[in-house]
Amino acid sequence: MPEIMKNIPIAEAVRLKDLVEYGKGQVISKTLVQNGSVSITVFAFDKDEEISTHCSDGDAFVTCIDGKGKLTIDGVEHIIGEGESIVMPAGHPHAVYGQKKFKMLLVVVFPKN
Repeated sequence: MPEIMKNIPIAEAVRLKDLVEYGKGQVISKTLVQNGSVSITVFAFDKDEEISTHCSDGDAFVTCIDGKGKLTIDGVEHIIGEGESIVMPAGHPHAVYGQKKFKMLLVVVFPKN
C-alpha cells in the first residue's frame, strides 16, 4: 500500500519545526498530506511576511511550532506562540502574519461531499 504522508520520515521521531527552514522575505511551506479529506502543511514565515485574507472550505487547525504569529479571523487579531493552537473555521475570512519569525503546523479538515 502506498504511503499517504510525504516529505517527512516515516517511523522516525522528528521535530516539526526542523522540516522547513526560514527564508529571508519569504513564506516557505512543505506539504505532508494533501487529499480530499485533509491537508497537512508546515509553514515558515519570515518576520513581517504573510498570507493575505482568504477563506477555506475546511476547518483549519493551526499550531505554532516556533516564534510568534498573528492570525486574523473575522477581523479579530489573535497572537499565538510556540505550543499554542487556534481553529480558523471553514468559510470565515482569515489571514496569517509573521509577527516575528514564525513556524506553524496547519491541518485543514474538509467536509465529506
